[in-house]
Amino acid sequence: MSSERPTACETCPANPNAALVRHGETVDGATYVVALAGNPNVGKSTVFNHLTGLRQHTGNWPGKTVARAEGSFTYRSNRYKVVDLPGTYSLLSTSTDEEVARDFMLFGRPDVTVIVADATLLERNLNLVLQVLEITDRAVVCLNLIDEAAQHGITVDARSLSRDLGIPVIPAAARNGTGMAELLQALHEVATGALVCTPRRFSLGSKKLKAVQALTKQVEQTFPGLPNARWVALRLLEGDARIVDAVRSGEIGRMTVERTLRTERKGHDTEA
Repeated sequence: MSSERPTACETCPANPNAALVRHGETVDGATYVVALAGNPNVGKSTVFNHLTGLRQHTGNWPGKTVARAEGSFTYRSNRYKVVDLPGTYSLLSTSTDEEVARDFMLFGRPDVTVIVADATLLERNLNLVLQVLEITDRAVVCLNLIDEAAQHGITVDARSLSRDLGIPVIPAAARNGTGMAELLQALHEVATGALVCTPRRFSLGSKKLKAVQALTKQVEQTFPGLPNARWVALRLLEGDARIVDAVRSGEIGRMTVERTLRTERKGHDTEA
């Protein structure tokens, strides 16, 4: 069965997830794309299953041997496609998993990236969070495993962390559904543009900053509308072969045009 009908309790107004309808592996007709990113073993699959209804559409990324899972759901009358990215500690493209995750965020251009982080190992997880925020400003942190953190005497001030990162941070225990209603609302607001994030970026030395600013202007002139021009400039200065090839081939520019067309179609559908 490719879709799941909500039960009576799921549609009850007292249920915080009443607006959520899970479609399992059916991904056609989605208006928005959600990427799930995170370190290995942080509960990404649990979040994915909660959103999509415990059904996965598994295959391989084009040209890669890394497995992927896709599903969809409807929330507040909007259809969302969810792509569960490979678990990775970094986006510096030193492994196939890292390259797949990074390329999807850059070229697949999700409408919102949900970064699932382990509340018991937050410092290690923040490395990936900050790297994701260099690529996109449309992100939400799902601070998962807060129940396990509490058992170890660990508490996280999610509100302060949200302020410091410039994006929503939602405490959660996905296994028992804690925080999932709040996560749905946050990703909905970011994806639809109701909430505009102001993410924290890496600070640079004055010499490197000038070089990045100059190159960013060139990237923006070459690829108008590219939302992550600063990150592209940073990777070009680092000699990232994948990004160099994407710039030379014009792949980045083509993805920008596709994203613009998709945005225009969304606006048309909303007006209709």
